Amino acid sequence: MEPMTSKMKPVQNNAPRRPRILLAASGSVATIKFANLCRSFTEWAEVKAVATKASLHFINKASLPEDVILYTDEDEWSTWTKIGDSVLHIELRRWADIMIIAPLSANTLGKIAGGLCDNLLTCIVRAWDYDKPLFVAPAMNTLTWNNPFTEKHLIVIDELGISLIPPVSKRLACGDYGNGAMAEPSLIYQAINLR
Repeated sequence: MEPMTSKMKPVQNNAPRRPRILLAASGSVATIKFANLCRSFTEWAEVKAVATKASLHFINKASLPEDVILYTDEDEWSTWTKIGDSVLHIELRRWADIMIIAPLSANTLGKIAGGLCDNLLTCIVRAWDYDKPLFVAPAMNTLTWNNPFTEKHLIVIDELGISLIPPVSKRLACGDYGNGAMAEPSLIYQAINLR
């Protein structure tokens, strides 16, 4: 191979980079739709996924697209041994162009609004660069959705610049009927795709 001289220019790939979406799930029955969300976004974006411990009760890992890596709390410090090593929540924040939390549970909403960061997902949000979009699609019981704390928490995340994809009314997994169900994956996809 010839050494590169000042007359030779390296070949550059001018193809546009695909958007990078960090898709996260917190503990809600709506997490059963998570694989479907992952599949819809992999059609036009690179996707990495984050799941809280509670959300793992509802995720069928085998149903996730093969090219989507799923990160959990156990991964956060698994490769860190010394100062200078990469920190997963920072690396994921740097990598992502967009973050979507779907579903967003009442518990995780409260943590974000209070600035808590006790798991991988909330650490990413706490370290998030709010010049980049962050969307949330809540899922919770109707009375939980209508709770005064939820209203206060929604005001706080709105002030942070987090975009809300509102829940919908339907028969909930608990049997109650009312508002609080996560928006359908097609609506979440549309909200992000139209951005």
